[in-house]
Amino acid sequence: MSPEASLDQLSREELIALVRELFRQVAELRAEIERLKRSLHRQAAPFSKGQRKADPQRPGRKPGQGTFSRRGAPSQLPTEIVMAQVPESCPACGGRLEQIREEVATTTELPRNPQPVVTTYRVPVCQCRKCGKRVRGTAPGLAPDQAGATANRVGPGVLAAAHALHYSVGVPVRKVPAVLEELTGVRITQGALTQDALRRAQGKVGETYRDLRDEVREAPVVHTDDTGWRVGGQNAFLMGFDTDQATVYQIRFQHRNEEVREIVPANYGGVLVSDRGKSYDAKELDLVLKQKCLAHLIRNVTGVLESKHGRARQFGVKLNLLLREGLALWHARRDLKVEEFQTGHRELDEKLTYHLRHRILRDEDNQRLLNGIGIQHDQGHLLRFLKTEGVEPTNNRAERILRPAVIARKVSHCSKNQLGAYAFTAFASLAQTALKNGTASVTCALRSLFLTSSGDAAQLPLQ
Repeated sequence: MSPEASLDQLSREELIALVRELFRQVAELRAEIERLKRSLHRQAAPFSKGQRKADPQRPGRKPGQGTFSRRGAPSQLPTEIVMAQVPESCPACGGRLEQIREEVATTTELPRNPQPVVTTYRVPVCQCRKCGKRVRGTAPGLAPDQAGATANRVGPGVLAAAHALHYSVGVPVRKVPAVLEELTGVRITQGALTQDALRRAQGKVGETYRDLRDEVREAPVVHTDDTGWRVGGQNAFLMGFDTDQATVYQIRFQHRNEEVREIVPANYGGVLVSDRGKSYDAKELDLVLKQKCLAHLIRNVTGVLESKHGRARQFGVKLNLLLREGLALWHARRDLKVEEFQTGHRELDEKLTYHLRHRILRDEDNQRLLNGIGIQHDQGHLLRFLKTEGVEPTNNRAERILRPAVIARKVSHCSKNQLGAYAFTAFASLAQTALKNGTASVTCALRSLFLTSSGDAAQLPLQ
């Protein structure tokens, strides 16, 4: 039936069929409306696509990762050695047994009832008979003001473990006291931990954090990216800067070149790896060598290609192939001779320069890609990873260091004030840097730092 046909020209059977079809469509639309209403409510997996993955990966070692031999033995010294017993004769035939070798197996277990180590100080308080001055006894680990309401305190190991759980592992601060009590038997309040973090951020932790910021400025390559944050309910930006030796975060209400230059100055002598954010392309940073993330560029081009057809796809398809060719060349650099690698680089640079030459394209989206990416190539920001050692073609490293912060953002609702934001950036920077440098434990690294503080600032009242 053509759409132009009027209802008067329809037969009774055709009208019935039309009504049934309309009823069917109404039922489908009502079901879709109900599905959309349910999707507006909080779901267990709000970002799920609702489709099962066609080829889910099986757990365990993947092909190409080698043969699994055994789990490594624990690094801790054994607290107990048990000798396994063998029968006097073979259980199968009753023959005599002869030892041919000895195997070693271990079982690592938590204490059944973990108890903290409590040190009790008996502190004599004396008074001078001549002048009346009171003199209080001293001892290693005893703070001068540890008396009265603050006589019962926790040591640097407890505080280091608490801050490692929050700033490194990502446990919400409101849950840290429960975790500590469950695993160690130590009781402490959320408020005490927060006050200690704020105080230390203004002391030794803050001082070490500032040293890390200075260290990043001297690194040969810096990867940077940012994500959203909130401070006191206001929108802010959490910026991450990653090098081979350090990871530094900072939180600011704006993301301009001024905030970038707090870490990467205008006279920075290394290479800045980033996306195409305007803050990194400001004229104040014109003298800084840059590498634009090829993964971002490929995604930008692919996004334009999704809406193009016919000849309008030619520019984007060719550009994507050239960018991917650069990635493939970089990954194969170890297997190529120096001459082969340099030849590949030179040929790719020539093809990319020709493809991004200045010209007028009919499609506006393609023209925008040509103008934006072409300027970056003219400045040498696309293929710098092929000629400068240590520069990577993508900004994946900066994105990885933001993942712990993104998890913390979801479970902690960010920072209540600027002091809390500063404490988060300081402690998170120290924790990630310690992990980067191969420390056995963030708790050990923080404890060592706390013990170097002046006085006995490593202790805190229990309540």
